[in-house]
Amino acid sequence: METILVTGGAGYIGSNCVRVLLDRGYSVVVLDNLSNGHISALPKNIKFIHGDLSDKILLDTIFKQNSIDAVVHFAGYIDVSESVKDPKKYFDNNYLNGLNLLEAMINNNVKKIVFSSTCAIFGNDVESHISENFPKHPINPYGLAKHMFEQTLEWYDKAYGLKSVCLRYFNAAGADFGIGEQHNVETHLIPLAIQAALGKRENIKIFGTDYPTKDGTCIRDYVHITDLSEAHVLALKHLFVKNKSAAYNLGSGNGYSVYDIIETIKKISGRNITVVIEKRREGDATILIANSSKIKRELGWKAKRSLDEIIYSAWTWHISQYY
Repeated sequence: METILVTGGAGYIGSNCVRVLLDRGYSVVVLDNLSNGHISALPKNIKFIHGDLSDKILLDTIFKQNSIDAVVHFAGYIDVSESVKDPKKYFDNNYLNGLNLLEAMINNNVKKIVFSSTCAIFGNDVESHISENFPKHPINPYGLAKHMFEQTLEWYDKAYGLKSVCLRYFNAAGADFGIGEQHNVETHLIPLAIQAALGKRENIKIFGTDYPTKDGTCIRDYVHITDLSEAHVLALKHLFVKNKSAAYNLGSGNGYSVYDIIETIKKISGRNITVVIEKRREGDATILIANSSKIKRELGWKAKRSLDEIIYSAWTWHISQYY
């Protein structure tokens, strides 16, 4: 039984992945500072360490005391607009603290990591379906910090033999295992629109309706969190069996506009949603849709759950929280 250290494992995606890893027979240790995570999202018998990646002594102790075989690295801030306003916060946590993690791994001879990356590394001038080798030109500090860490992993492979799989998400969504999106400050479209449908907020804001798309709003590719978690298990298996670095895009291959999402939530909930139009936010790309053929070909992964299933799972989870 391999032991996996999951950083940020009490967060939205991390806590879902922890449960999938346990279901697949792995032993799991969770490290989280709870700035965005929730201890209640974790199984009660999990080994949980409350701490931060900035603490080098703690990191070294974790590796020395737990016989870690590999790392799944989720810990990081995720708000694109905040990264534009406060880039230092993102470079400090998403990049520099990540270097602390890599240092502890190398010092303790742990040389396998699955990294939670993002489609934001590609920037704005993208084709309709983005493949892994598409040029990387991030347009916000969030995407840049992730791209820098991916590049660092390439050099650590060459210099130290540290093998990595970078998984580039195209908008995680949905709920499973009783786990849904509950960020301390919510910025994601689906939970915000559901809260508006439930009357927990007055409206949903759309930031820009003048993009060159079918309805003027940004287009995104959405993936269910459990589909993402299953990709992490396949990535770990790849590292243990092949011991080879790789990078994969994770998406459904389908693009949905902001209005598409709102209309789907209205249909599933049977409720109206008040929309308020705001100006564009700095750092938002026009369209981001994944070409995930590489991971399907090499690891056998594909997104199984439809947009309706994603939103229905999110809707029912929110209902369970409020009623």
